[in-house]
Amino acid sequence: SAGLKRDKPSYWATFILSVDVGTTSIRCHVYDKSASIRGSCSAKVSLLYPQPGWVEIDPDDLWKDFVTVVKGAVQDAGLQMCQMESLGISTQRATFMTNTGKPFHNFITWQDLRAAELVRSWNWSCTMKTVHGVMKMLHFLTRQKRFLAASLVVFTTQHVSLRLVWALNNIPQAVEDGSCYFGTIDTWLLYKLTKGLVHATDYSNASATAIFDSYQMCWSGFVCSLLSIPLSILPRVQNTSHKFGTCDPSIFGVPIPIMSVMADQQAAMFGECCFDIGDVKITMGTGTFMDINTGNKPHTSVAGLYPLVGWKIGADVVYLAEGNAAGTGAAIKWAQDLELFSDVTETEAIATSVDDSDGVYFVPSFSGLQAPLNDPKACASFMGLKPSTTKRHLVRAILESIAFRNKQLFEVMLRETRIPITKIRADGGVCTNNFIMQLTADLLGRKIERPSHFDMSCLGAAFVAGLGTGYWRNQEELKKLLTTDQHFLPRRSKADWDMGSPYRGVLQSWERALQRSMHWYSQP
Repeated sequence: SAGLKRDKPSYWATFILSVDVGTTSIRCHVYDKSASIRGSCSAKVSLLYPQPGWVEIDPDDLWKDFVTVVKGAVQDAGLQMCQMESLGISTQRATFMTNTGKPFHNFITWQDLRAAELVRSWNWSCTMKTVHGVMKMLHFLTRQKRFLAASLVVFTTQHVSLRLVWALNNIPQAVEDGSCYFGTIDTWLLYKLTKGLVHATDYSNASATAIFDSYQMCWSGFVCSLLSIPLSILPRVQNTSHKFGTCDPSIFGVPIPIMSVMADQQAAMFGECCFDIGDVKITMGTGTFMDINTGNKPHTSVAGLYPLVGWKIGADVVYLAEGNAAGTGAAIKWAQDLELFSDVTETEAIATSVDDSDGVYFVPSFSGLQAPLNDPKACASFMGLKPSTTKRHLVRAILESIAFRNKQLFEVMLRETRIPITKIRADGGVCTNNFIMQLTADLLGRKIERPSHFDMSCLGAAFVAGLGTGYWRNQEELKKLLTTDQHFLPRRSKADWDMGSPYRGVLQSWERALQRSMHWYSQP
């Protein structure tokens, strides 16, 4: 029986399983007590493009790949499933579907643009103008920051909210008969792992949907009422560290406890051990996500930083403020497709082979510009091209633009939160580029630590799962397990920068290029 399979000799070591379902891949690692990876397996996420602007994932294919990578990682480690003490799950955010146990449609991903017209019409509607006016008045009367936040809210296609409205409008019969359930990727995986027993998510994933009130820590009745989203279809929100259920024995042969579910950026923050107020994490992958720990209070932003629940463990809630820049790794991949270089690892050497970009500036806005400019109509562009421009200058300009966006996000974060920075950790595939890392350290005037391995979302989910079972005792123990590959120290002090760093003029010219690229398209 499954119960007998679970039994093991007392001398057998146990391990933590962790899976990260990202935008482009699913990765599973097996971690031991020292947080070292004992086994791994990965699979590519197949994105579907049924119509222009639509980006989907087949839920059944995703589930099959999930099971495959879990089995593959345990096999790669040379271990038995019965040695897996618990399972942690990290997932991309704001990708969802509706179902009744069987999906009504594919996952609609966070990159999907099918709701663009809905977003435009809502943001320009009299209803939104009224909402903003009322919220400003409530903020004036009560001085409660959540009303100030509500007075500044605009919808985007990255939010679940209006993509869910689109889905419900196209499958009205599911809502009418009360059989429809909404879920992000984590919700679907929990449902499948428990054979339909659990319909849940955690606070970190819920807070990234734009239909969750991070101030009240519940689904927003106001937003759901405004958009006619039935509260009954939404999953139950649980603590990030929680026994969500047990994997049905028919899947992996043993009933593995599911002890953590996390959104990927929040999981990376936990994996980097950014537990203290003022800790900053910069993830540079497909896009850049910069998060700061704001403690036990959500941050209200006027420049586009997003208040998120980082994690809730027991009664303790940690909030983050997040700024993001699309088109980081995407810009590098685009340049590779144009054959500016053949291998990504070459870019660092190419960039340093010239003294500067020869006055060429790149604006990495394939998906518009996010905070602090917040212009979805901005275009990507090269500016300052001249007969002397070479491929090497173009590559350097692209890499510089990533560091410049990091500087921009960091300045907004400092200005808005007014929280002293305690440390900065970087992860994600792009952080392997020493040119970008060093330039970012120079521009920020801060030391940046790069971990020994970059799959921090997986590690964060593993840490939370392990804390839930007592595999690791506390956060202080986790900090001791964290390893650093390299420290990047700024080559100039802040005083030197203020006196006239050579990059000041370059940065100012790049900001002019940003302004020229804004409001280019007639619609996002």
